[in-house]
Amino acid sequence: MTLFSRKKKKNRFLDLLIKQAELAVQGLDALRRYVREPSAKLAADLSRIEKEADELRRILVDELNHTFVTPLDREDIFALSLAIDEILDYANTTLDELVLFKVKPTTYIERIVSLLADAAMEIYRAVQQLQDHPNVASDHAVRAKALENRVEHIYREALADLFKKPKSIDGVMRILKLREIYRHLSNAADRGDEAANVIGDIVVKWL
Repeated sequence: MTLFSRKKKKNRFLDLLIKQAELAVQGLDALRRYVREPSAKLAADLSRIEKEADELRRILVDELNHTFVTPLDREDIFALSLAIDEILDYANTTLDELVLFKVKPTTYIERIVSLLADAAMEIYRAVQQLQDHPNVASDHAVRAKALENRVEHIYREALADLFKKPKSIDGVMRILKLREIYRHLSNAADRGDEAANVIGDIVVKWL
């Protein structure tokens, strides 16, 4: 059996995925608040959440390795868990580099992070609804993909603005730092898109 039981039995893998998605929401919210008003507490909060999410994924993978029959295709469970985990990883790396490079968040960063936080919430809601309301889950996944498209548009806009007129060595260094940070945010959006795609695949198999 590779799909949800029609009897709606307790699904420990789905429970772990929901918790992972919830942590991604918490982490992106911490990043969103940080880029608006940086603080050491928010940086520490995101780091703690990312470590908790890593441990949760280790548990999920261990459960997967020790379970012969899974309620979903094991490839889908693994892929969705990985995509959600990497959303949070890139969020944490973004914050680390903001601190390390001593970069003040730009308007573009604020806009992108806000969209990523919204996308993380859509992924969370999609995973919540997968078992009982797969069509609703699919709707949330579609919304997450639409948000990813908006992120990519702002990302290209930010890069174009970045390379307009560097006027000094310091200006060039700032470009290099911001380009790296923008790239991490774009990668986070890509992982959100990947998570949404996996959810869509699961819904197709379920229906």
